[in-house]
Amino acid sequence: MMDNTTNSVQTMAEMTQNGVSPEVLFWVGCAGSFDDRSKKITKAFVELLQSANVSFAVLGPEESCTGDPAKRSGNEFLFQMQASTNIEVLNGYQVKKIVTACPHCFNTLKNEYPQLGGQYEVLHHTQFLYQLIEEGRLKIDSKTEYKGKKITFHDPCYLGRANKEYDAPRALIKKLNAELVEMKSCKEKGLCCGAGGAQMFKDAEKGDKEINIERTEQALETNSEIIAAGCPFCNTMLHDGVTNKEKESKVAVLDISQLLAQTESL
Repeated sequence: MMDNTTNSVQTMAEMTQNGVSPEVLFWVGCAGSFDDRSKKITKAFVELLQSANVSFAVLGPEESCTGDPAKRSGNEFLFQMQASTNIEVLNGYQVKKIVTACPHCFNTLKNEYPQLGGQYEVLHHTQFLYQLIEEGRLKIDSKTEYKGKKITFHDPCYLGRANKEYDAPRALIKKLNAELVEMKSCKEKGLCCGAGGAQMFKDAEKGDKEINIERTEQALETNSEIIAAGCPFCNTMLHDGVTNKEKESKVAVLDISQLLAQTESL
């Protein structure tokens, strides 16, 4: 995952060896580590953390899948094996606070690890970025290229309906001086992108239309120039939907961290 833009990121093992405890552990997730499009989200978030002088570390090769796909597809035994391994590593480093750009990891670490012995403060990256801005640690340039542009936000299921977080991502978009335009299905009535429940890793069932196409059509109806997402899976599904509609030259699909990384004041 690491390249020239992120080669200064330290692992928990390296920090521990130097007797340092980071403010937060950045849980990268499978998509953010291995998917080329999602790696861009990881890099953007790392740039923001570094710009805000946040002391953070990653697990690196010690990080494994949270077990979300296994659990959603019905393999509880595999989930508990994966979760127990991760909890052993996290507790070994005495991790207290975790931030992740993946709502699937966020939901699993926050709501399902506690019953297995993993007690942590877990934040979605939009929540943490908003905190950094409010604390004055991260500066956003008000003279941004997004000023006045229409941006619509797609609510990830595991951030929105599962954890009731609707405000943080929208507050960040408003920090860009952009015009936030809501889709007809949003917030509590948001429509899934089609990747949840381990659907990301299998073919869709037969039907008249794939759900990511339906969701993309709702986004395009807002006449927004940018579809903002807060999940690497959603990002992929919406990007594929925009490509299917041959709108990729006119409509961008970007994670909120990517929007902020392009406007930060260094």
